[in-house]
Amino acid sequence: MQVFDTHCHLGYDDKVSAADEHARAIAAQVTGMLCVGTDAESSQHARELSRLPGVRWSAGLHPNDATRFAAEWPAIEALARSPDCSAIGETGLDCYRDRTPLDQQETSLRAHLQLARELDLPVILHCRDAFLPLFAVMRSEPPFRGVMHCFSGATDEVRQSLDLGLYVSFAGPLTYPKNDALRAAAAFAPADRIVVETDSPFLPPQVFRGKRNEPAHVVHTLQALATVRGLSLAAAADLTFANSLRLFGEA
Repeated sequence: MQVFDTHCHLGYDDKVSAADEHARAIAAQVTGMLCVGTDAESSQHARELSRLPGVRWSAGLHPNDATRFAAEWPAIEALARSPDCSAIGETGLDCYRDRTPLDQQETSLRAHLQLARELDLPVILHCRDAFLPLFAVMRSEPPFRGVMHCFSGATDEVRQSLDLGLYVSFAGPLTYPKNDALRAAAAFAPADRIVVETDSPFLPPQVFRGKRNEPAHVVHTLQALATVRGLSLAAAADLTFANSLRLFGEA
C-alpha cells in the first residue's frame, strides 16, 4: 500500500525533527508527502526537506500573512520558478481570523493564480469561512488547476469546486463524530477528484485529538474516506495516490 499526504508542514513547530516525522510516515506506508510553504522562509525549508525520499514541496504565502506580500513575494516567486517546485501555495482566503484585510488577501491570491498558470503548476487553496468570496475570485480568473486544501464544506461546495476544475482534499476533520456533512461531501465527490492530507501538525484525526498531528496519521483519514465510499483501505490508498500523482505530477 502507498499513501500520499498532499498537505503537511514537516518540522513546522520544532517540537520533533522533520526526519523523525518522515521516518514514521514511511513506516506507516505514507510514501508520498507534499511539504507546503506558508511564507518565503517555510517555502525554502520545504524545498530543503525534499531531499527526503517521497517529499515534494510548494512555495506560497498564507492568506493570514498577506500583509507581508510585498516583502515576501519576490523570494517566493523565485523559489516557485525552481524546476523541482511541485505546487503554488498555500494561498486563498480566510475570513475566520480577523488578521489580514480581505482585499490584501485577494491581491496575494491573484498573484499566486497568475504565477501558477504561467508555470503550469497546481494551486493549493486555503479556505476558512470564505467559500463565497473565494469562489467569486476564482470564477473571475482565467482557468487554473489546483486543490481545495482541508476541505470543510458540504456537497454544494464540492459541486462548485468541481465546476472550477479543482480536486478536493480531506483531512482529520473527516473523522470527527459530528462531521456528517463533511462525510456526505466525501461520499459525493467523484472518485477521480479526491485526495487526503494531514495539514500536520494541525487538525489531528479523532484518535489523536488534542495531540500533535503528523503525516503518519493520514492513514486514519484515509480509513474514514474508505468507509464512507464503501472501499477497502488499500483501494482508497490506490485511488488517492493515483489522484495525487495526477495532480502534482509523477515523481
